[in-house]
Amino acid sequence: MPTKAKTTRAKKTEEELPFKITDHLLVPKHELMPPEEVSGILKRFNASPHEFPFVLSTDPAAKSIGAKPGDFVKVTRASETAGETVYYRYVVEA
Repeated sequence: MPTKAKTTRAKKTEEELPFKITDHLLVPKHELMPPEEVSGILKRFNASPHEFPFVLSTDPAAKSIGAKPGDFVKVTRASETAGETVYYRYVVEA
């Protein structure tokens, strides 16, 4: 019985996608946070950066805003009950 050769799919970069990822309806707003705002958030939650949820530096939305490992990203999502909710993500290397 013949075996099928494995095919590898090349990962597409942001430039190769047929659309801008941040313009998609289901992708929430992503923003890089300035250091002053990050220090305020860390004090407010009495936490260190590694205690926040992570986002990989290879995430398409993170790449589109130029997020690098060590940065914080503010994600703003629409919510039916709260109107708008804000989440914070710490960027880590993939």
